[in-house]
Amino acid sequence: MKRCSTGCKDTFLFVISTFSFLISYSQWYDPEKVNPKAAEVFMSAIEDADNQKYSQAIVKINDALRIEPKFVNAYLSMAGIYANLKKYDSSVYFFEKGIALDSVYSSTYFLPYSISLAGTGQFERALHAVTLFLQNDKLNQQSVKAGNYRKSVYEFAIDYAIKHPANNYVFAPKNLGENVNSTWPEYYPSITIDGSKLIFTRRVNNDEDFYECSLIDGKWDKAKPLGGKVNTNLNEGAQNISQDGEWIIFTGCNYPEGQGSCDLYISRRTNNGWSEAENVGPVLNTDFWESAPSLSPDKKDLYFSSSQAGGYGGKDIWVSHRNEKGKWGRAENLGPVVNTSGDESCAFMYADNQTFFFNSTGHPGYGASDLFFTKKQADTGWTVPVNLGYPVNTIDDEGSLIVAADGKTAYYASEGKDRLGAMDLYSFELREDIRPPKTLWVKGKVFDSKTKAGLPSSVELTDINSRQVISKVQTDEDGNYLTTLPVGKEYAFNVNRRGYLFFSENYNLNDNNIDSVFTADIPLQPIEPGASVVLKNIFFDSKKTELQPASMAELNSVIQLMNDNPTLKLLISGHTDNVGKPQDNITLSNNRALAVVNYLLASRQIAKDRLQYKGFGESKPIADNTTEEGKAKNRRTEMSVISNTP
Repeated sequence: MKRCSTGCKDTFLFVISTFSFLISYSQWYDPEKVNPKAAEVFMSAIEDADNQKYSQAIVKINDALRIEPKFVNAYLSMAGIYANLKKYDSSVYFFEKGIALDSVYSSTYFLPYSISLAGTGQFERALHAVTLFLQNDKLNQQSVKAGNYRKSVYEFAIDYAIKHPANNYVFAPKNLGENVNSTWPEYYPSITIDGSKLIFTRRVNNDEDFYECSLIDGKWDKAKPLGGKVNTNLNEGAQNISQDGEWIIFTGCNYPEGQGSCDLYISRRTNNGWSEAENVGPVLNTDFWESAPSLSPDKKDLYFSSSQAGGYGGKDIWVSHRNEKGKWGRAENLGPVVNTSGDESCAFMYADNQTFFFNSTGHPGYGASDLFFTKKQADTGWTVPVNLGYPVNTIDDEGSLIVAADGKTAYYASEGKDRLGAMDLYSFELREDIRPPKTLWVKGKVFDSKTKAGLPSSVELTDINSRQVISKVQTDEDGNYLTTLPVGKEYAFNVNRRGYLFFSENYNLNDNNIDSVFTADIPLQPIEPGASVVLKNIFFDSKKTELQPASMAELNSVIQLMNDNPTLKLLISGHTDNVGKPQDNITLSNNRALAVVNYLLASRQIAKDRLQYKGFGESKPIADNTTEEGKAKNRRTEMSVISNTP
């Protein structure tokens, strides 16, 4: 996950390769007067460092220091080597050894010294060091620009820490262990909604393939290549497994049938393993670079990074929507709130279908590509991205990150100190203020209430308070569905199917201790005289007849039902509990039923002779009026079939 940015690397190489040409301003240190033998060994070390033979260079510099213990350039160049290796603690140590010997001569190195300080998270000290660097009136324009850039980064880091206090948060990544990781690089993790299946990329001898692990009794079993035909002798990478574990979308580069340099491909789980990959198609793939895909939980939206024309920077994040026929539409740019003049990639849509993680070089951050999250809005817009902060983000490049459905467990690839290979997979807990909501795995079956046969249908889930459709899930041929919902809200479940009354129910998922799996089976009643359904998502204030805004989604479903069944005639009936005078309850329930009818007629889509209304007051209770729960059930609006004659 951590990779040094180009600017960072260039700075440190500058330190290594130009040491002997700097003009000394110190009162005592002169590189021309270094012990000749030490200088000879040192020059050989620098040649090794220039060729990235860092281990050999470190040995030789130590040899030079044994000959010349006050060899300032040796200390400073050793610091630069460790910075290139991203061993910032060691880099700071050697910078400070050189500075302690001669602070005036070493002042030219205060910029790379500040970067190494920032690499250890010491942003206030880094700011002080770069401020001293910028006080040198002999700096060229490029050095001033680089110094001011780093100064702005450190100021951002300090300000972020003030606005987002850690509150005893400890960043403690855990290596997923030898069952998952190997001596080869592992990266780009992806996980199913129930947390039982982990998919990732492993690169063996420069060949990328997909591997999987299963969680058994709280431990990952031994990783094995994906079965079937998805892995080939070509490189497969940057994959995302759908939340239900049935699809894998991934990046294939230089495939014979590719549209551009890198395209998106799809493979499906079958009884014989994963299917041979198919190019998602020219509607989505272009002549440019497409990569880093992420499916929404309901598999309706596909997010990805692309360098195609029409964006805001080098690489932008785009989204394609899948229609009811299963076809992907032309990709749309996520817009300037998410995308910048820099690069955006590594998309990940969390299980709530609202919280979106990505990395970016263009939003304010710590100096390279940082990780951010944004929230999808009801109008399809996005909130201003939030930086995940240090130490998740560092001065180096941050790659892909995913978050499990519990909202707190994150997975990523890292070059951690305890890694088994070049790069391993780790997990850690997100800081509380950047956690998305815990999300449930919601499943059930849509079926005929009479025959009990499963019915292929579309299940629409709406946040009652915001009226935002969270997801629209298509069942399989047997009526089974699987989706996700964040805990802490109330949801309306609606199902429309031709020939049936639509289903309407709301569920309160405010309990954060609820099980990870929530089951909601959905019976549909055939449209026939006498069939009725309670409209669970019609709301009125106490003793009022004005419809609450949260009722509109349900009422629009009634309109859709009547449009789908043009001969259908309905009775809208109002009911109350037994509080108050019976005649007052009759009047209240009648006026509420009338309010529903008036809304339906106002749509100008329904003829007046297809609707009737009546208030029954407290005369037809369906629950005990001695309890508050029973009274709430009795306060209801019902929809009944009068006729449906073709």
